[in-house]
Amino acid sequence: MKRINKGIIMAGGSGSRLYPLTQVVSKHLLPVYDKPMLYYPLTTLMFLGVREILIVSTPEDIPRMESLLGDGSHWGVDIQYKVQDRPGGIAEAFRLGADFIRNDSVALILGDNIFHGHDLPLTLRRGIPEEGGAAVFAYSVGDPERYGIVELDRDGNALSLEEKPAEPKSTYAVTGLYIYDANAVEYARDLKPSGRGELEITDINKEYLKQGR
Repeated sequence: MKRINKGIIMAGGSGSRLYPLTQVVSKHLLPVYDKPMLYYPLTTLMFLGVREILIVSTPEDIPRMESLLGDGSHWGVDIQYKVQDRPGGIAEAFRLGADFIRNDSVALILGDNIFHGHDLPLTLRRGIPEEGGAAVFAYSVGDPERYGIVELDRDGNALSLEEKPAEPKSTYAVTGLYIYDANAVEYARDLKPSGRGELEITDINKEYLKQGR
């Protein structure tokens, strides 16, 4: 793969845990230090080398985001927008963005995840799979039972994925940043909604895991 051509930012949801602020402003447009939150995932995708970006959000928030970011040309990127009418899960990004992704690789990032640190662009690019497949970015946490956990071998290859396990096999929590080849679109088309009525990104990851990719 070596190069990521497309990027998707999932920036939906009502932000109910931040009420009353988010009753009038999208969570992703709230300031974090000196920038709107949405700038951080956008920058992360740019660090990965992505220059074509699709932002998925609610019917109410898309116009506000478009007013802030425009078409991205002033940053040297191409930004498009897609409405997600109702919460359908993270993996719905591949159904909504199928025409955008086409046959390209794609990085998917959650709009409220902030990645920061020394040599971050280098660290991110090291995570791009060499020959297709998928990659998840993980971070060691002290309370792994609260997160989706990935078990890794010594070379960083994923061995298992578990959602909020009672007895975690590792301390590495799956963060909201993923890289996929174009097969993710096909896998998403075949997904069935989970018990909460959403298309789960964990199911996409497990499909790649099952194939050893």
